Amino acid sequence: MVLPLSAAVRPEIPAPPPASLAPLDASTLDEAYAANRANAAEAARTAAAHHDRDRAATDRSLAARARHLLAFDGRGSGRVTEVLGDLARADRIAVLVPGSDTSLDTYGRFRAAATALYGQLVRQAPGTRTAVVAWLGYETPGTVSTTVTTTGRAEQAAPHLRALVADLRATAGSGSRISLLCHSYGSVVCGRAAAGLAVDDIALVGSPGTGAESATALHTRARVWAARGGDDWVANVPHVRTNLFGTIVGFGTDPVSPAFGARVFTAGDGGHSDYFRPGTASLTNLTRIVLGETKAVTHD
Repeated sequence: MVLPLSAAVRPEIPAPPPASLAPLDASTLDEAYAANRANAAEAARTAAAHHDRDRAATDRSLAARARHLLAFDGRGSGRVTEVLGDLARADRIAVLVPGSDTSLDTYGRFRAAATALYGQLVRQAPGTRTAVVAWLGYETPGTVSTTVTTTGRAEQAAPHLRALVADLRATAGSGSRISLLCHSYGSVVCGRAAAGLAVDDIALVGSPGTGAESATALHTRARVWAARGGDDWVANVPHVRTNLFGTIVGFGTDPVSPAFGARVFTAGDGGHSDYFRPGTASLTNLTRIVLGETKAVTHD
């Protein structure tokens, strides 16, 4: 959820293919967790054998017994979907969708955002059964790359996000309420997946745009929210969509503008990496959105 120091391409990381899993529901959840932990442990051994100590350490941490992995793939930049909380019994589920330069190599920072949100949910509503899903389920673009200005990666990611939501519904039940919290380029992913998706809220933070000209154009029944911190550099990104040599570049209307039509909430003075920082107005409001406390959400 933070900006990288560089967008350097690293060599392909060898790892086993993902574990073969039964269709996900409450009865197979523990089996999936165990299989993915075992796969992460095997990936750690493979990375260590290839002298990649950093990746091996990341994989070993994911293989710990306390970790709940819905999905894991240690190959290349890596994929991981991790659950904080009791997913099978959750009444409120938040899915964090990351932006550019998020990979297994930077996963610790993404997980820190999920941990901060989960902690705030527990403190703010101790009697409510909640779960947070950190979804690194797609190959994110590099901040310094051409892919970060087009919807290509988002279009590839959208079917996987839709499949995740279906798995969450199958596991937690149709009565659970699901919120997508979409950061930066992740809001483009959410925009591409939104149409008809069985979620209750979509919150766009630090968004360069969604690829849609308005919240209505997302074709979702969910409440659409948007916020931007006072020191977020994304405010300087031109909100246009143009055809450049046959490729559509840019993501259209600014989600915090009146023209887009989202419910704009207070994010405070933070920067692009601060939306899930403990103690911030943005984290407090995102927690209220997940809990369905919509009247308590503050607005500038």
